[in-house]
Amino acid sequence: MSRIKYPFKVNNVDMPCPSKCDPGYQDISAPDSGRTLDGLMWKNRIGQKVTLSLEWLGVSDEDAATILQAFDPEYINITYRDAKQNSIITKNFYTGDRKCSTYWWSDDDDMTFANIVFNVIER
Repeated sequence: MSRIKYPFKVNNVDMPCPSKCDPGYQDISAPDSGRTLDGLMWKNRIGQKVTLSLEWLGVSDEDAATILQAFDPEYINITYRDAKQNSIITKNFYTGDRKCSTYWWSDDDDMTFANIVFNVIER
């Protein structure tokens, strides 16, 4: 069985494929949500948003620059395969704090990063 290559794009530009892309689906509740005195929960959902936990492993210095620069703008459009929709979709996100761990330098000054890790949150 051959593997299907799904697109992963930022602002319609192909990106290095993440080693991990874990979607999380959150409900957004109204400020007056909560439990009543009888213990019954009133969630009052006003929306749903997606968070993607992204990680790239063993990243070259060129790919690290590509990834970090692509996610630098305040808001970005990401095209990815969504499990809930069972299709390729594009949504608008903002980026959380980014972490880039150095792994080693080679004799010719090429750097490899152990990983680049961060979350993007649907706007």
